[in-house]
Amino acid sequence: MSAGRRLLLLRHGRTAWNAEGRVQGQLDPPLDDLGARQSRAAAAAVAALRPDVLLSSDLLRARAGAKQVSELTGLPVRSDPGLREVWVGAWQGLTRDEAHCAFPAEYAAWQRGEDIRRGGGETYAEVGARAASVILTAADELPDLGLAVAVTHGGTIRALTGVLLELPPAQWWRLAAIGNCCWTVLAEGRRGWRLIEHGVRPPGVTDAETPARVAWPPVAVAPDVEPQGEDGQPDDGMPRRTEPAGGTAVGDPSDS
Repeated sequence: MSAGRRLLLLRHGRTAWNAEGRVQGQLDPPLDDLGARQSRAAAAAVAALRPDVLLSSDLLRARAGAKQVSELTGLPVRSDPGLREVWVGAWQGLTRDEAHCAFPAEYAAWQRGEDIRRGGGETYAEVGARAASVILTAADELPDLGLAVAVTHGGTIRALTGVLLELPPAQWWRLAAIGNCCWTVLAEGRRGWRLIEHGVRPPGVTDAETPARVAWPPVAVAPDVEPQGEDGQPDDGMPRRTEPAGGTAVGDPSDS
């Protein structure tokens, strides 16, 4: 087994549906103009980390960001439906208010943090399992201190992080949502995967309201679905080749 492998999970750039607060799920709207700019800035930051493997959800908004990373690194994009956003069935295409009105019982359960099948779709546990299968297969190919990058979605990042940290699904809500083109980094230690960075906005990435580097408290980010609303050497001696830099940007949890 390779030592000190790292995983960088990058959320895609903004879409018009993100800006509208509309549930995307596995529907496939493209990036808007801001999302395209966010993706270019994020790709430059990711390329500077010299990744070894590049993965992507097969949905358009994720593939667009992965393509920009590929152009800067020369890495081929491995597109996989296992990295798609959570499928939320009949909720897809609705605003949060519309979902509340159409599915009041489901909405209330979701607000309580229950991992339900919204609109007849997937559970977060199912999303975490399918995404982990993809990312861990890629991680097995990494050299010592190697880095795999996956361009994916907010809900998928949360579920995948929960699985890799071996947290029970009922506790995944404790992982704050991340903004468009922000990232989460996990690294391999002697006792398994560790969360190194979460909700970090890469240098140069902005949203409609916020500069590239933001201070606490966090600001709201374009929502999709989710309703709830230091660097340094790790203490277990886990080796790291490079550390991503950037400010924190967490906010209204999101599933897209």
